[in-house]
Amino acid sequence: MTTAAPTVGGRTRLSQSQSLVSRLVGFATSQEVVLLLVVVLLFTVVGNANPRFLAERNVLNIFNGNAYIAVAAVGMTMVIISRNIDISVGSLIGVLGTISGAMAVNGYPIWSSWLVPILLGGLVGAVIGFMVAYLRIPSIVVTLGLLSILKGGLITVTNGEWITDMPADYFLAQMRTPELSLPGITIPAIPSPIIIMVILTLLAALWMRYSATGRAIYAVGGNAEAARLSGISEKRIIMTVFIINGLCVGIAAVLWATQLSIIQSTVPAGLELQVITSAVVGGVSILGGIGTTVGAMLAAILLSAINSALVFINVSPYWFRSVVGVLILITVLTDMLRRRRTQI
Repeated sequence: MTTAAPTVGGRTRLSQSQSLVSRLVGFATSQEVVLLLVVVLLFTVVGNANPRFLAERNVLNIFNGNAYIAVAAVGMTMVIISRNIDISVGSLIGVLGTISGAMAVNGYPIWSSWLVPILLGGLVGAVIGFMVAYLRIPSIVVTLGLLSILKGGLITVTNGEWITDMPADYFLAQMRTPELSLPGITIPAIPSPIIIMVILTLLAALWMRYSATGRAIYAVGGNAEAARLSGISEKRIIMTVFIINGLCVGIAAVLWATQLSIIQSTVPAGLELQVITSAVVGGVSILGGIGTTVGAMLAAILLSAINSALVFINVSPYWFRSVVGVLILITVLTDMLRRRRTQI
């Protein structure tokens, strides 16, 4: 008596179940899920060591304090995925934030003091994109030059003076949603930067995943020559990512300028490093073609939580830079190992 051969339908069901398992394993080990688990673990461990760490005010401060960095990291994610870099974001945030505050003080409509820096950021991004895409100047060279120009120009024009006495309705980052009281639960007032951060991150993630232009960014960053042969314009994609990056930097500048009642007309120290670190730790490959905006947002939250946790467990905040360096090295090494496995 012979045994019947496996049916095609049986093989199909088996391959489908294997494919489902592999997708679930891939999701569970993705950078976003790992970062989320690390954030939850950090809150749990530090919260047990010092319950004040989990106080509503501190938790909101952790999410709110680095929201503008997460917003800037959205644009930086796209830039690095396209295999470029922008090290001028910190200087640009300082300049655009100063312009925003100066417009508010000098009687311009509040909406214009929010909108103009965003548009100027997009314009600066277009100039950078043109020089990178059409003049073939490496992005690190272009943005390094721009960093020096913006940093020196800001100090020269303002003499480092502070901007004060902005109108009360100017402070966008200090606005909150109303507190909601539902049966058995109270939803606290959520600061506007958190809302802007989450909405912008999710919209960018969906756009990059499902739009033709978003997928083209991954294609150009992964293999520019193959993308060109597929009919994708590398120049158009580079222009697009730098313009979007400039718009995101403009939004981040407005959030940065409106979070306090005083704007110091200087470039925030190390801000560009924080933005780039958020993108890299969030899973964006420095070699291009890999990464998500959700990962960058979670990384920004993780870095803010680590910085706050050090205070609550009585560890010198100077250790923060060491922790960030370790995270960068681990992330880069993991990315290199993953690429080597896929090439074997």
